Amino acid sequence: MWPESSESPQPLRSGLTTGCCATACCVAAVQALLKQRRPDNVEVLLPRGKTVDLVIEGYEPVDGGISAGTIKDAGDDPDVTHGARVFVELRLVSNKGVSFKAAAGVGTVTREGLMLAVGEPAINPVPRKMMTEHLENAAYTYGYEGGFEVSVGIEKGDQIALKTMNPRLGILGGLSVLGTTGIVRPYSCAAYIASIHQGIDVARSNDIHHIAATTGSSSEAAIKDHYGLPEMALIEMGDFVGAVLKYLKKAPVSKLSICGGFGKLTKLANGHLDLNSRSSSIDFQHLAQLAAQAGADRELTDWIKTANTSVQVLKACQLKGIDLASVVCQTALLKARSIVPVDVELEIWAVDRQGDFVGNATEAAL
Repeated sequence: MWPESSESPQPLRSGLTTGCCATACCVAAVQALLKQRRPDNVEVLLPRGKTVDLVIEGYEPVDGGISAGTIKDAGDDPDVTHGARVFVELRLVSNKGVSFKAAAGVGTVTREGLMLAVGEPAINPVPRKMMTEHLENAAYTYGYEGGFEVSVGIEKGDQIALKTMNPRLGILGGLSVLGTTGIVRPYSCAAYIASIHQGIDVARSNDIHHIAATTGSSSEAAIKDHYGLPEMALIEMGDFVGAVLKYLKKAPVSKLSICGGFGKLTKLANGHLDLNSRSSSIDFQHLAQLAAQAGADRELTDWIKTANTSVQVLKACQLKGIDLASVVCQTALLKARSIVPVDVELEIWAVDRQGDFVGNATEAAL
């Protein structure tokens, strides 16, 4: 028999944002241009004062300048850009200041509502500020009086972007360069949450007053078909219902429809705002209580407490004519209402594994 391990679980490893990687590339490239040095490692000062060290993965001459790259390490966060090569093409120009362009794999803004103007490369303000400060510091250090043109790229970024919400947000041709602290916290999924917020901003800026936040493709298709909603009104929130509800305090809309899988919504009904299994699980004791509210007898509620899946519970209740899904939706709606401003009309819809509606709740019916 093997002895039990006495080792405690290793803490999850933090990573670095795409903006931090691009800044490192700028630091390397400016040294190559102004000092004829090509360092293997460079230091980047993050917005909150911490210094990090990044490895530079090669230099290449480009028309009028030089390109430097680094491999993004997102730590233990499930970031779609983890392992991608981020690069910067840096050119010296006569006009003072720093201008930004999108190189291959970085998208361009095509819709109103984002932090950047239409036509701008999708490089967010904090990464721009980081790159600008590091380049201006290098110019001062090396006695350079001109300006810089920075083209940021991500290898295969156009393909990776298809796995994100960028096309729906109107960011076309590639990924966004993100980051507010330079650090990626494991499982914070900051980029995903930022996309949710951007989706709401884009909808509001384009006079869309009714948005639908969904947990996946089946729920999205169901609510889209039910209301005939445009793509811009659809917010793929995944597990991050809290990101939607809390953001509406800052950026309200007239109506929010939440549509999700039955199992996911049982978690919201139980007070959870992160619906991922790592953060919350289905509480069958609570589900039995809701089933009792819906009219389930003692035998059925006792069985629900020992059930294996929410699908089993839903089917058992449906066979007995008990509308558990709508009670779950009603309870979830009350939780959502405790967060969302009162001037936002709320409703909840539940779908099954086939994407068919199985329950709903509106405030008028409560």
